[in-house]
Amino acid sequence: MIFGNVDHLDGGEYLTDRIRECLSYAKEHDLSGFEKGTHEIDGDELFVNIVEYSTTNAEDRFWEAHKKYLDLHLMLDGNEQIDLGFVHSMSTEEYVEKDDFLPMKGEKNSSVILTNGDFLVCYPNDAHRTAVAVDQPEKIKKAIFKIRIA
Repeated sequence: MIFGNVDHLDGGEYLTDRIRECLSYAKEHDLSGFEKGTHEIDGDELFVNIVEYSTTNAEDRFWEAHKKYLDLHLMLDGNEQIDLGFVHSMSTEEYVEKDDFLPMKGEKNSSVILTNGDFLVCYPNDAHRTAVAVDQPEKIKKAIFKIRIA
């Protein structure tokens, strides 16, 4: 997991080329003006999903991880808590290959709160539960970059 803010990267030498490419893309394009849906950057190797939804209680959300793609969540508008854990400490369910979706159940180890400009990179071993309300439910808009790794 990597947690940061697009305006405070200090060079970002620790980031992979693809992660830096996503953050550069976000700085060069007004993602808040993008329509909801999938927007190709480099075919199925790199693309961004623009999503809008309302946050809710953690109990109403699900845990997930991915095997083929890294997720880079970038908050465009609003506040969202993302709970974090490790896949090895979760009870995993059947992997859905066509959606690159590994559902699971378990308890969080920690959480982060994304505000405008914050980003979170989730690796294959990072279980994450998104759309958790910070104080109260609110509508958010964010970009989720999908970076192919397998």
